[in-house]
Amino acid sequence: MSTQDPDLTRRAGRALDAANFFLADVRDGLGPYLAVYLLTEQHWDEARIGLVMSVATIAGILAQTPAGALVDATRAKRTVMAVAAILVTLASLSLPLFPSFLPVAISQGVAQAAGVIFPPAIAAVSLGIFGHRAFTRRIGRNETFNHAGNAVAAGLAGLSAYWFGPTVVFYLLGGMAIASLVSILAIPERTIDHDLARGLDGANDAEHHDQPSGLKVLMTCRPLLVFAICALLFHLSNAAMLPLVGQKLALQDKNLGTSLMSACIVAAQLVMVPFAMLVGAKADTWGHKRFFLAALLILPIRGALYTLSDNPFWLVGVQLLDGVGAGIFGAIFPVIIADLMRNTGRFNVAQGAVITAQSIGAALSTTLAGFVVVGAGYSVAFITLGIVAAIGAVICLLALPETRHGGPRPRGETAPPSSAIAAE
Repeated sequence: MSTQDPDLTRRAGRALDAANFFLADVRDGLGPYLAVYLLTEQHWDEARIGLVMSVATIAGILAQTPAGALVDATRAKRTVMAVAAILVTLASLSLPLFPSFLPVAISQGVAQAAGVIFPPAIAAVSLGIFGHRAFTRRIGRNETFNHAGNAVAAGLAGLSAYWFGPTVVFYLLGGMAIASLVSILAIPERTIDHDLARGLDGANDAEHHDQPSGLKVLMTCRPLLVFAICALLFHLSNAAMLPLVGQKLALQDKNLGTSLMSACIVAAQLVMVPFAMLVGAKADTWGHKRFFLAALLILPIRGALYTLSDNPFWLVGVQLLDGVGAGIFGAIFPVIIADLMRNTGRFNVAQGAVITAQSIGAALSTTLAGFVVVGAGYSVAFITLGIVAAIGAVICLLALPETRHGGPRPRGETAPPSSAIAAE
């Protein structure tokens, strides 16, 4: 760990818990509520909704790898996260004031571009405080609090929207933003080892302090490239599923659309909590690749089940599977990146590069799903998204190596250097 004071480390851990809880609602901005709001309040069609969400996501794609490089380089990680939280909130709150296509695309682009800082920054701060040995368990804890925060925020949004309408989510976002700022600034700065936070282990790694390049990492580390492709396919499949469910629910009952969407989110987030905890507790023992493969395999099953009924209770029930897949993915993602980039000093820019790939998948997902819905209906869209994830699972099974360090090895085989996987 970066500090020898256990009390200070515990204080940092509690502040990190709170930051993950309150940032849960802030880091994604309006998230799936954007589709419901634009459909029911602004009367946009599905294709136009998918297009504006994709346009906004492109801004996040362009910002993602530079954001990872910034997290590697800066020693003001708390300040960077605080500024990002403010930008996401202000951009989202502007939506009711300027609801036409261009302002919505711009405001959501700003929110996406600012929000991409949170995943690498939270992971970096966690690694800088707790080190590689405790990183998997810490990430599991981060995701547990993140999903708990999402569940609470979605529950509050659903109950409030029932009485006050869909626009209540804007006020909830503002309140969570203020709490997240307090939590971020409560993390003691001196507990963060900034060299460790970028993936270095000690003074002997000074040679790796060069400026990292996301493109170079992707081109020279074959397992990272395979992982990036799988992450892209995961999000190409997953990103559009919840917005599509929200649209189906809203079309059945406009007044209950936001509340039912909140029920979907709460159901999934409650399931994510134990699965994030499971990853944190068992991934180092059971294997990191196995968990990632399980996350991919859940998506084809989920897509097929959505086609069986339009009953709101059925749709909310199937959404529980989102908790399994997304809960595993969110917890195992930074762990695998840390495995691959250990001792390279490029942990955060590698996160940014892979998140760029998955953001491309997410951007294409909403556009693909929107046009498939318009042309062939919701059921065909869900099946199409499921097939995409199945392709990712095959690639993961055949091409991605096990990445964990210190795992079981054949008798007589010594442990490889910590950066050996990255060199493959």
